[in-house]
Amino acid sequence: MSPRPYQLGKRQAQVDQARQRVLSASRALLAESDNYTAFTVEAVAKRADVARATVYYQFGSKTGLLEAVCDDLARAGGMGHLDAAFGQGDPVGALEAFVGAFARFWEADRPVLRRLRALAELDPEVATVIRARDERRMQGLEVLSARLVPADQGAAHELARVLHMLTSFEAFNALAAGESRFAEVIPVVMTLASAAVASARARTG
Repeated sequence: MSPRPYQLGKRQAQVDQARQRVLSASRALLAESDNYTAFTVEAVAKRADVARATVYYQFGSKTGLLEAVCDDLARAGGMGHLDAAFGQGDPVGALEAFVGAFARFWEADRPVLRRLRALAELDPEVATVIRARDERRMQGLEVLSARLVPADQGAAHELARVLHMLTSFEAFNALAAGESRFAEVIPVVMTLASAAVASARARTG
């Protein structure tokens, strides 16, 4: 006889709750720790009050856990709405929507994002995850730049590199100067981005 539906539902709910506890524990450890070696599967499991095997079962590896943490941050930061930026007919408006989307994302949990990006300089597993996310952002900017400077592929690529720097967490964090909200520096980022677009277009004659 197969398990009753309510038993399966209860079991899935327990699995989901354990997963969320692990994600919350991961974010708490990343926000609190000053020691990059403190973020381990063992430490996360202990904070989440689950067995280490549970973490591996849910996420497969430390890298899988970090990917899930980044996905959780993306949901919190509303990155599901990023597609709307590419749907805009005006490429400058699309760029502005892109900048705004990343301002909200970087703001979602600044202590954790700051820590993750710092850890990427020290921990190869973190670096792999962060590099992949940055490459996705670059791919999106390559698409936008090709629309902004359609007549010159080389100029569009150089523009994408500049915009990649301007839309990074590090750029927003530096421009925000302390604990100012990232939304407050969107006009500054857009001023710099617009200057870069104008320069790229000037190169095309």
